[in-house]
Amino acid sequence: MKVKALAAEFVGTFMLMSSIFGSAFYSFGAKAGAAGILGVAFAIGITVMALARSIGHISGGHYNPAVTIGLVAGGRFDAGSALPYIVAQCLGALASGLVFSLIGDTSATYAANGYGSLSMLGSSLTSVFVIEVVMTAFFLIVIMGATRAGSAPGFAPLAIGLALTAIHIMSIPVSNTSVNPARSFAPAVFAGGEAMSQLWVFWVAPILGAAIGAVLYNWMESED
Repeated sequence: MKVKALAAEFVGTFMLMSSIFGSAFYSFGAKAGAAGILGVAFAIGITVMALARSIGHISGGHYNPAVTIGLVAGGRFDAGSALPYIVAQCLGALASGLVFSLIGDTSATYAANGYGSLSMLGSSLTSVFVIEVVMTAFFLIVIMGATRAGSAPGFAPLAIGLALTAIHIMSIPVSNTSVNPARSFAPAVFAGGEAMSQLWVFWVAPILGAAIGAVLYNWMESED
């Protein structure tokens, strides 16, 4: 395992989480002009595009435990390297949470994912679980297809970033959009309480969805 690859996963997840925290805490309802759901979604998607083009080549640009596990399920990543990647991603997310705790003006829920009172729509556990599985499966299908051998060079970051933007537009009102266990982990640690008690959903559902998406993509692409 290359230390530089782990460092890239740490930095990439740190920046991804910073786009989430910054847009959610300071731009979503800003008095100078609220960014709202679209602002948050595009901040995240653009950040992923930039990261993929700048440092993605160092580690593969996962920045997400579900993506790492999905790529293992799809035969695109070594299973033995998965755990160190996931640890680096979670540490990067925590580091970003710490920085924003020092900046201050964070919400009481720390932009946590959740159902019931933690959902904008008050969505149920079932609704949140289903949308997280489906959206993460969609995300892995896009990733697998955009990074396949023979795909148009340079377009993968665009496809992946726009897909993540669309996912956030569709699912922020339901679950505050995870599709990324590290994204859910850091806010739950800082918010505690209900966010922490619901954290399991945002590990199980995205990982399940990622595995489904990767296997489904491989089946669709196979020549059988």
